[in-house]
Amino acid sequence: MACQDGGGKTLEERIRLIEDRLAIYNLIASHPPSADTGAGEYVASVWTEEGVFDRGAELPRPTGRAAIAGGSSSAEHHRAIEQGIAHFAGLPYVRVEGDTAFAISYLQILVPDRVGPTFEVPNHGSSRGFHVHRVSANRWEFVRTEEGWKISQRTLRPLDGSPPARDILRGALEPHA
Repeated sequence: MACQDGGGKTLEERIRLIEDRLAIYNLIASHPPSADTGAGEYVASVWTEEGVFDRGAELPRPTGRAAIAGGSSSAEHHRAIEQGIAHFAGLPYVRVEGDTAFAISYLQILVPDRVGPTFEVPNHGSSRGFHVHRVSANRWEFVRTEEGWKISQRTLRPLDGSPPARDILRGALEPHA
């Protein structure tokens, strides 16, 4: 079937692109639950063997599937989980180019506010709320493998007014080749 209503692409090509984007959205959407539960085995399953997680100069930069997954399984990370850490991802911009793809997204790290005043929200109970610990820009890079899409690199930079985070975000605005 060679319907040509989608910028010169066949219907099959357009459906494959939709499926690819959905698979990548799901990979990114699975990051917060896997981080907030310490799911090291799952984390290992979504990265390439030689993956790189570049979190900037101030944080460790694990390289390789085992090292990246080890971060989710570490005692330090589990202490953060026990304190109520919540990773909250924004909807990503995704661009698929054949068997590679990239995505640009925001990530917030929230933690319970243990010292703030208690306040009540009608029909939702009372709490001290949450503190935004960090907001960052992310560039995710993916490759298609026999097992499906895998993360090959992730670059994360804090949104602190410095150029590196803005440079990542500009990636969502680059014209298609």
